[in-house]
Order: sequence, then structure tokens, then C-alpha cells
Amino acid sequence: MHLSLAYRTAESLLAEIPSRWSHSRRVLEQARLLAPVLGADGELVAVAAILHDVGYAASVVDTGQHMIDGARYLRHSGVDPTVCSLVAYHSSSEWEAAELGLSAELSAFRRPPSELLDAITYCDLTSGPDGTVVDPVSRLDEVLRRYGADHVVHRAVSAARPALLAMVDRVAKRLTETGRS
Repeated sequence: MHLSLAYRTAESLLAEIPSRWSHSRRVLEQARLLAPVLGADGELVAVAAILHDVGYAASVVDTGQHMIDGARYLRHSGVDPTVCSLVAYHSSSEWEAAELGLSAELSAFRRPPSELLDAITYCDLTSGPDGTVVDPVSRLDEVLRRYGADHVVHRAVSAARPALLAMVDRVAKRLTETGRS
């Protein structure tokens, strides 16, 4: 799927959820900033970035885990399998799927290459819900505040936090090494 079609698809699904749409547009902008360090994979990550939260759209919800639901929708729409995998596995998906008993559903998608998963997670965790650029620690703190301690997202993000911050750090290191930070 070309980026312009991905953008229109995400907009059509997320316009009903303005904060998700603002966030997704910022995630795309963050992906564009990473393009020089991603090389040929830059377009894939950009497409996944704008589509990463389509699983929140009411018409897409199936399992209730937005990463899996978005990836299923995209796979059914014929989107590149790597983009589907990036959507399926972004951020705390593996931990959330385990909490929800959906690990088998997640494993229907091949785990994407680590450097691409790091990149999409970096983009997600440096983008606030209002579309601003944020510090990843602050972003994770905001997610934990938004969801109560008994909520599956709170538990998953709490468990995933060290791994997520390590992903972000790896991307930040790549940016620094290439003089892009």
C-alpha cells in the first residue's frame, strides 16, 4: 500500500476518534524523521506508522486488542505482510496479547524484524495523544495514568516498560550515530 492510500485509509477510519487521528499523524511525522536511518524500509515504517492504530475504529474491532484487530483488517485489505506485522506487534502488543489470552491470534502474524519494530515503537512512544512530540518516559507515564492499575493496558505497559524503553534507546542511538538526533 502506498503511503497516500494508507493515509486516506487511516483518516477514514480514525476521523471519528480525533485524538487517535492526531496521534497517528504525529507517529507518521516521527517515521518520516527516521527515514534516513531506515533506508529502503522507510516507506514500510511510514505506512505502518499512519495505520498503526486503525484497530481502534469501531468498524475494525474484533478481539478488542487494537493491534491485532488493525493487523487483521489490513491483512484482509491486502496490505503488505510486513506492515501488518508492524501494526500487530507495535509497542506493548505482545504483553497485552498475553494478558488477554490472545497470543495465538498475535502469532498469526510473523514477528517483524527487530530494527523495524524498534522504529515503529519509537515513533509511537515519542508521539503524544494530542499529536505533540513527547518524551517516551512521559508517554508511558501518561498511558499508565489513563488506564487504572486493574486495566489490561496498565498491566501490559508496566511489564513491557523496560523493553519498550530499550527499543526507543536503540533507535535514539542510531539517530545519534548518523547525526540525525
